[in-house]
Amino acid sequence: QVQLVESGGGLVQAGGSLRLSCAASGRILSINTMGWHRQAPGKQRELVATITSGGKINYADSVKGRFTISRDNAKNTVYLQMNSLKPEDTAVYYCNVQEFALYLLRNEYWGQGTQVTVSS
Repeated sequence: QVQLVESGGGLVQAGGSLRLSCAASGRILSINTMGWHRQAPGKQRELVATITSGGKINYADSVKGRFTISRDNAKNTVYLQMNSLKPEDTAVYYCNVQEFALYLLRNEYWGQGTQVTVSS
C-alpha cells in the first residue's frame, strides 16, 4: 500500500513563493504519474500539474509560467515550486499518484492535503 505525505503548505503574501513536497512510501509501479491537484472552498478539485515517470509534464493553464513540478525518483518524491502566487491560488493542495500497467490505470493514491493560503 502506497502512502503519500505532503508538506510545505502555509500562508504567504501575494507574489510570494512556496514549495510543496510529497513523499510516497511503499513500492510504486515503474510506470506512473505523480501530480498535484487543488480544491478551493466551494469549488471542484482541479488538476494543477502532473509529471510522468518518463518525464512528461502537464500544467493547468492558470499556473503555467508560475509553477514548476519536478520529481526525484530515487526518493519517490514529487515537488511543486509555486512562484508569483495569487490569492486565487488559495486552496487545499493534494498529491496524487497513479500507477499503470499494460497501459491501464491500476491504482490511484491521494495525500491528505496541505493548505495553501495567499493573502492579498
